Amino acid sequence: MKDDLSVAVIIPIFNEYRVLPDMIKRMQQLGADELIIVDGGSSDGSLEMLQQSGLRWISSEAGRARQMNAGAAQCESDILLFIHADTVITSTHISAVKGAMKAPEYVGGRFDVRLSGSHPAFALIGWMMNLRSRLSRISTGDQCQFVRRTLFEKIGGFADLPLMEDIALSKALKREGKIACLRQKVITSSRRWQHSGIFRTVLLMWKIRLLFWLGRPADQLALIYRQSR
Repeated sequence: MKDDLSVAVIIPIFNEYRVLPDMIKRMQQLGADELIIVDGGSSDGSLEMLQQSGLRWISSEAGRARQMNAGAAQCESDILLFIHADTVITSTHISAVKGAMKAPEYVGGRFDVRLSGSHPAFALIGWMMNLRSRLSRISTGDQCQFVRRTLFEKIGGFADLPLMEDIALSKALKREGKIACLRQKVITSSRRWQHSGIFRTVLLMWKIRLLFWLGRPADQLALIYRQSR
């Protein structure tokens, strides 16, 4: 295992005009070995902002899993790190990934998460997400999942699902080796909870996870998710 691991950051976006200015500034200062933004067909001016950003970006079929797979296919780095447009990471997170993945037994990992809102419930939600993930070794995209590129290619990348592709990847990685659960926190937006209501969103997330665990097709779960927003 070489000591100088490289990390590629992959960001899927779709109509993220409102968060792109801050995201572009962060990414320009991140210092990742590779960085690629994958647009899934935005029509809100996001493309124009990307064209002026100086950052590397491509277009692909819509769908988070397809976009992330398309971005990964363009990368040559040792480690692939997938983040959401509204999640904040810094160069210290890149260093943490490199440090953790020097241990050959780890096939991938994720970070602890903190929600950006000031409501006291967000601290509890974040704590529960981190605890659940640490115990189960299952993570979500909010937690900035990372994986060795060779293994990602071996298992076929993200499953072509309209929802829960992050959970499916976690399950696949658990079968391949150890998962690094980093305690360093990334900050992810609480806009989903603020827009739809905290209690309602928590119940929705648990309902979808339960139905997925019971075997309900992901396209049906995506429909439930869209109708509930």
